[in-house]
Amino acid sequence: MATPVKVYGPPLSTAVSRVLACLLEKDVDFQLISINLAKGEHKKADFIKIQPFGQVPAFQDENISLFESRAICRYVCEKYKEKGNKGLYGTNPLAKASIDQWLEAEGQSFNPPSSALVFQLAFAPRMKLKQDEGLIKQSEAKLAKVLDVYEKRLGETQFLAGDEFSLADLSHLPNTQYLVNATDRGELFTSRENVGRWWGEISSRESWKKVVEMQKST
Repeated sequence: MATPVKVYGPPLSTAVSRVLACLLEKDVDFQLISINLAKGEHKKADFIKIQPFGQVPAFQDENISLFESRAICRYVCEKYKEKGNKGLYGTNPLAKASIDQWLEAEGQSFNPPSSALVFQLAFAPRMKLKQDEGLIKQSEAKLAKVLDVYEKRLGETQFLAGDEFSLADLSHLPNTQYLVNATDRGELFTSRENVGRWWGEISSRESWKKVVEMQKST
C-alpha cells in the first residue's frame, strides 16, 4: 500500500487548504501534520529543513519535499494524473496552458488584494491588531477590477479555464471562502451575476466542503 503524502500546517491557512482541496479532488491519501504557528513550530530547525522559508504548507511525498502551494498542486496533478479528477490540470497542452494562465492571474492579480483583505478583515480583529483602512480600501478597489475581468470571462465559459472545473478555479477557493463567509465584503463576489454563480458552483464541491469541515474542527 502506498505511503500517504504528508501535509504540514493548519487547515485554516489558505495555502494549506488549497493543497488539501487538490488532494481531495485527486483522491490521494494524505496525512495532515499539525504545525502550531502561535508556538513558532514553523521556525524550528527540523521544519526549516523541509520548508526553508519557515512558512506553511510543507509537503512530503516519500523522499520528495515541496513548499509552495500552487507548485504542490501541480505536482499532485501530474504524479497522480490517473487518480480522482483526471481533468483537474488539463488533459492536453491547450487545456494546461489555459489553466496555467488563470493560475497566474490568481497568483499575480487576485491573490495580492484578496489576501490583504482576508488578513485585515478576518484575521487582524482576531489577533487584536489595528486594521489599515487605507490598505483595505486600496485592496478592495484592486480586487473589484480583477473580478470585473472574471465577470466577463465567466459570462463566456462556465469556469475560468473553460467549461470544466480545474486547478485554476480551485486555487481561488481559500481566500474567497474567507471573504464571503468571514467578512462583510462578500458582495464583491455575490453582486456579480457570473462570479456569484461560479462561486456557488466551486464552493459546493464535495472536496471543498470537506476542507471547510476540517477548518471548523480545528
